[in-house]
Amino acid sequence: MMGYYDLVLGLIPLALAGITGSLVVAGMALTTAIPLASLVSVFLIGHAMFVRTPTTPTHGQEAGGYRSAD
Repeated sequence: MMGYYDLVLGLIPLALAGITGSLVVAGMALTTAIPLASLVSVFLIGHAMFVRTPTTPTHGQEAGGYRSAD
């Protein structure tokens, strides 16, 4: 099952490559497109680290965040 952090890890290179390519095709210089695309990746990393912080499972929760059925 794919979780939030798996999605973030997949979106980081996708954002770098996709946004950079789109900006270059739109006519922007490569030396400008790469830093702009990296800002999106930094935002994704920052959101995963500081907004939706990784937490340790508490009593009654499994690693996936779901409660056990017992």
